[in-house]
Amino acid sequence: MNDLDTFADLLAPEGQALLAELRDHDPANELATATRLRRTYAAPLVSAALTQARLRQRAAAKFGADAQLMYFTPNGVEQSTRTTVAAHRAARFAALGVRTLADLCCGIGGDALALARAGIRVLAVDRDPLACAAARANAEVLGLAELIEVRYADVTEVDTAGYDAVFVDPARRSKARGGRIFDPEAYSPPLSWAVEAARTAPCAALKIAPGVPHDALPEDAETEWISDGGDVKEAVVWFGPAAEGQAGPDSPAPGGRRATLLPAGETLLGAGLPEPAAARPNAAPAAAASDHHAPVGPVGDWLYEPDGAVIRAHLVADVARQIDGRLIDPTIAYITADRLTATPYATAYALTDVLPFNVKKLKALLREREVGIAVIKKRGSAVEPEELRRKLKLGGGRNSCTIFLTRVAGAPAMLLGHPAATDLVTPGR
Repeated sequence: MNDLDTFADLLAPEGQALLAELRDHDPANELATATRLRRTYAAPLVSAALTQARLRQRAAAKFGADAQLMYFTPNGVEQSTRTTVAAHRAARFAALGVRTLADLCCGIGGDALALARAGIRVLAVDRDPLACAAARANAEVLGLAELIEVRYADVTEVDTAGYDAVFVDPARRSKARGGRIFDPEAYSPPLSWAVEAARTAPCAALKIAPGVPHDALPEDAETEWISDGGDVKEAVVWFGPAAEGQAGPDSPAPGGRRATLLPAGETLLGAGLPEPAAARPNAAPAAAASDHHAPVGPVGDWLYEPDGAVIRAHLVADVARQIDGRLIDPTIAYITADRLTATPYATAYALTDVLPFNVKKLKALLREREVGIAVIKKRGSAVEPEELRRKLKLGGGRNSCTIFLTRVAGAPAMLLGHPAATDLVTPGR
């Protein structure tokens, strides 16, 4: 029996009964559970159902309550878009007037589901027959089958003419290559093919890894970095729309860089400022000093930690300008300011101390202030937070603080502070 036959058995009444029995399955008891179930069900069906139960539990972080109803493959769980991000992208497509879309490399259908829920009719294509079977089952179980056509095919051979938009999510994992693929041309299909396919459509978006080099991005498209709950999840390259009169806040800006923060949906489109070296890890400080619009200066009373999507999008200078701030070092993505300014694009901290890095002095200071809980962050420091934590030997003190291991004007430094409260007045040091 092949995987497709076993999957079909899962959809049959006996398989459904078995999946219902495993709804609250505890993986720690899997051996005993498998032994018990094999007295009633065929061994291949039990194995498939147990695998599906494990995948559903893993997928809950991405799909919420829907995960308990959906069907997954191991690659599908790893590579599928979480619901919040897929819903954001679907809403943006809908705002652009898209009503029909070809979803190429659809996997188990995570994006297709979000698009259908936004009222878009979807052709979902993948060359993995098991993924297609899962996508078809997911559309059915979530009541979206009328809006989603699933097709098993090579995406490079699919005619997308006649669709309002194209979405491509190339595979970025490979068993042969040992996991994640970092070279965009090693994606399946390659990024260059996806870009050309996008350029032939009235509107298109390509999902890529957030760490993609900026010099690999097409200049005729906008790239959007998306974070969810503070974690950067992906980058999306947007093309079009070609139709005139559709320009607006949701329309892609050729060559633009955008950072979007979920779940709030705050979005920052760069003003085209030259980015500081803090946003260009491979740039020499001297090269950036003459052209960035975020000045470098002394540490003020406030420290801002930009969201990861802002950093990936090279929009640190834009945020610094918004809050009248400056960088603490030309190569570090920390912004400092003399007064507190609200911004959704960075987390603010009220600083109490700015000191040269010295473990002995830090340990004594924390003991004196009865600090028992410390959040340790690093950027531009060779010191590992857990290594420092062991050396500090924090006791049961009643106070807490945040420690930043970083560089200030090129020198190793440690900054101490607390997350800012909205009603906090500017502190003195």
